[in-house]
Amino acid sequence: MDKQGFRAFLKGVPKAELHLHIEAVISMRTILSFYMRRHPQATEAEAQAEIDRIFTYSNLDGFIQAYLAVQDLYDSPDDFDYVFTDLKDYIVRNGISYAEVFAAPSAFIKKGWDFSELVAVYHRNIVRIEAETGVKVRMLIDVSRTFGFENAEKNLQLLLSCRIPEIIGIGLGGSEQKGPARLFGKVFEKARANGLVAVAHAGEDDGPQSVWDTLDILHASRIGHGISSFEDEKLMQVLAERKIPLEICPMSNVFTKKYVQNLSEHPMRLFFDKGIAVTVNSDDPLFFGVELLDEYWNSYSGIGFSMDEIKQLVRNSFTSSFLPEEDKERFLAAVDKAWG
Repeated sequence: MDKQGFRAFLKGVPKAELHLHIEAVISMRTILSFYMRRHPQATEAEAQAEIDRIFTYSNLDGFIQAYLAVQDLYDSPDDFDYVFTDLKDYIVRNGISYAEVFAAPSAFIKKGWDFSELVAVYHRNIVRIEAETGVKVRMLIDVSRTFGFENAEKNLQLLLSCRIPEIIGIGLGGSEQKGPARLFGKVFEKARANGLVAVAHAGEDDGPQSVWDTLDILHASRIGHGISSFEDEKLMQVLAERKIPLEICPMSNVFTKKYVQNLSEHPMRLFFDKGIAVTVNSDDPLFFGVELLDEYWNSYSGIGFSMDEIKQLVRNSFTSSFLPEEDKERFLAAVDKAWG
């Protein structure tokens, strides 16, 4: 299939996205409006030049700094009304039927925001998106490894004091080497004890031991990225045996270039062939310039997945989710019907 035909077909197939950062679905239009509000004396051209500078980075740490710079432009929890509108547009453009989305509140809490107000904004917008599109969105709160254990513990306590059905669990993102997974075992233990699901980024910017620690210390139910697992045959075997899904974001990994230099050498193909539950995701659409349909096309055209295998990847997006089993079965039946 050519790209246009592939995208048109895949858009009509129900899909879930499981590794998507809400702050990275924000549109450039929204960022520009936030910047102009913060700097009313700037011309639009000056504002755009500064935004372009923010988006100039070449590694994971540079990306994280750009991410934080964009977060700094938010003035209040109500700014997320605009971000969720951008999320709704993204969902519709990519034919997404269900999404589990990360939210990273640490930078906003450090600005003095009330976490309960932030949760209220999340709630009303998730309800709005479902009412307007029929798409259910669930959230995972990033307790953040970047700011250390005490910050992660604080984020968990805030979450536990503001429980809503739309927030189903926690994640661990940020600088993997600065915040090793092994430091956050107690936070994840407490989260699971309180009925929260737990996922974590690992093996994105650090070696296989990071993935082992995420499995054996954090007991995460899914691994974000997990790319360095290809260096450890035993680890790949364990991921397959324990049925631990990997949230693969191909172009994100090509960008960071830690383990992947180009699409053709991405270990996603190896993981799939080893029987690991691989899912396709976009990670940070604005920052990496790709959306979910792009990443399915990349998997087909750049990594070499057949159309039958693309269908399996789509099915994996639902079976690897935290949806109730009856909802998974309903979506899987819809995928089969749409595939036709």
